[in-house]
Amino acid sequence: MKIRNQWPVLPIVAGLASGLVTGCGSETGKSADNGSDVVMGMSDEVLATDPASGYDPGSWLLFNNVFQSLLSFPKGGTEPEPEVASECAFTDSAIRVYKCTLKDGLKFSNGDPLTSEDVKFSFDRLLKIDDADGPAVMFSTLDSVEAPNEKTVVFKMKVPDATFPSKIASGAGSIVNHREYDANALREDGGAVGSGPYKLDSFTDDQAVFSVNENYTGNAEVQNSGVTLKFFHGDRAGLKQALLDEDLDIAYRGLSAGDIADIEEADADAGVKVVEGSSAEVQHLVFNVDDPVVGRLGVRKAIAHLIDRDALMENVHQGTATPLYSIVPAGIAGHNTAFFDTYGARPSKVKAEEALRADGITDKVELTLWSTPSRYGPATDQEFEAIAAQLNASGLFSAEVKSVPFDQYEKDIADGKYGVYVKGWVPDYPDADNFTAPFFGKGNVLENNYSNDTITDELIPTTAAESDRAGTDAEFGQLQDIVAEELPLLPVWQAKQYAVVGETVYGLEYCLDASTVFRFWEISKG
Repeated sequence: MKIRNQWPVLPIVAGLASGLVTGCGSETGKSADNGSDVVMGMSDEVLATDPASGYDPGSWLLFNNVFQSLLSFPKGGTEPEPEVASECAFTDSAIRVYKCTLKDGLKFSNGDPLTSEDVKFSFDRLLKIDDADGPAVMFSTLDSVEAPNEKTVVFKMKVPDATFPSKIASGAGSIVNHREYDANALREDGGAVGSGPYKLDSFTDDQAVFSVNENYTGNAEVQNSGVTLKFFHGDRAGLKQALLDEDLDIAYRGLSAGDIADIEEADADAGVKVVEGSSAEVQHLVFNVDDPVVGRLGVRKAIAHLIDRDALMENVHQGTATPLYSIVPAGIAGHNTAFFDTYGARPSKVKAEEALRADGITDKVELTLWSTPSRYGPATDQEFEAIAAQLNASGLFSAEVKSVPFDQYEKDIADGKYGVYVKGWVPDYPDADNFTAPFFGKGNVLENNYSNDTITDELIPTTAAESDRAGTDAEFGQLQDIVAEELPLLPVWQAKQYAVVGETVYGLEYCLDASTVFRFWEISKG
């Protein structure tokens, strides 16, 4: 997923459903009539209310609460279950035809019926608009959508795609009302009409107001009477103070490690508590393999031998992230520890020097690490200064850090101006495929000129065609081993996830679990 603004964090995810999916949970959403309104703040932006455009964590937070998808991830679970659908399954052994049957009595928040026509319209519209800031890219394997009757939807793929159930369970699978949306253009009035647990009553630069959708039928049981989401536009200090002043019930997304540490220290007196969850957000050092310096494998290996992740986690991130030793994070099926196995956890000047000398490099390596201040975490610049210091302490490098605004940063990467730079990633769906397929081959999101035919022509297609996702471990393991050896990137950390809440606020443990959904409906206030 494209990461925008302040330190987006999403939960760890593992495994996914394939083949027949059957229901669990209640059939009809339940509203807590006596519940209270909940006020939540975050420093991220919500960049879109139209699912054909939004491809950022803030927008997906809105989508997951206002819209429904055919499938959804249950609290505490990582396998999609029916939401709008009563069942879904691949109907062919080639994993290229996926059929869903809709439940009875589905309605949008305005009372309009929801049928297969709306599902087909939503996917056709997404692909036709193909917004540069939208999630259409996730459905590159989708060839066509058919709606043979009001309750049946059939998806046909260009190539096998066993991850399709998880893709449609994400925010990208949001179903819109065909009567309320233009098939050819984005909605620009800030409104939204969905069938999810909540209605979007208003959306401004400063806040979004949600009320309970009385027409909702689905698995969610709503524990409050509405949610107000306040935007702090990157103002972490303001977000922290609003919580301590009791203007907010919840602070989510954007608090720095120092903020969280301060709040934890003040916990007894502040009347707030820190709720911790796990996350599959990752951060990498990326190497432009065409660069005259880091294009040399010996330089990349030397960096891999010198980086001290444990020190970065302790001194920079203050325990809010954990060391990452592979491109597939811990908690995702298929994860291994390829970088730990190859380079170890402790820095080694001896091995770094050996790598340089083996590549014929005897002089001190001049190197610039390129950063951008907040897009990939509020402490990114500080982290990169620490990495440069680690490299320089070896005596093998003369490294410096340059930080530029994100817009310029992206342009320069596309123009090939940087040798070493930072990239972060938040998963779209819970599968190792989402940490590999977007990263390698032509047009990859890293833009580092790296390609490997074994990865792009063999391993990724093979894993995409395997409906038994547990059966992909060997191929994903081989892929991770190749990346560790050839070093087009260097994994640095995997984030944890935090929300800070008032002491009478409950249910956050169901919002920060092993899925990619922050569930408004699970939050209650005493």
